Amino acid sequence: MSDAFTVLWTHDTCRALRRAGRVGERPPVAFSGVHSSLPAWSGAREGDEVYALHVNRCEVFVVSRMRVIDRERRECCGAEPATWEDPAFPGHDTWSMLGAGGCGAAAVHVDATPVRFDAPVPGELLARLAWRNRRGQTRGLKYVVDGRLERSISLQGFYRLTPDSADELAEAVGAVRSDR
Repeated sequence: MSDAFTVLWTHDTCRALRRAGRVGERPPVAFSGVHSSLPAWSGAREGDEVYALHVNRCEVFVVSRMRVIDRERRECCGAEPATWEDPAFPGHDTWSMLGAGGCGAAAVHVDATPVRFDAPVPGELLARLAWRNRRGQTRGLKYVVDGRLERSISLQGFYRLTPDSADELAEAVGAVRSDR
């Protein structure tokens, strides 16, 4: 059975996507990192779903839903850098704003929905969403007031959704989980 995760894309990332004209396009890759400058996709495996979220004015949006294809460096990534000045993933320059230049960045190839900024997560769902860690402990989203997210701190990172929350989020954005 596949898992579902959330990752928060910052204002800077989303601004860069808009500036580069990537709205409506499907990202072929995202980036994981070992440093806090990038989310660590360490728990994601082939077939897992990742919901890229963005918070704007206390509203949470699903920017893209991505299915992990692999976490390998492939020919599409381009040549590995010979020096620290060389781009890390020249083959994915058009999507570098997703973290290609981050410390210890690693490519995660994905099959994604088009980037969009008009798919809000319903406020009543925010209060029910739950994530679980590897030990099975669950936690909800903090700072939800009247269906609005007052602070995004509890979304920052890469977190595994509970199966029920994954199903509800998939339904809210019009997706169907393939393993259910």
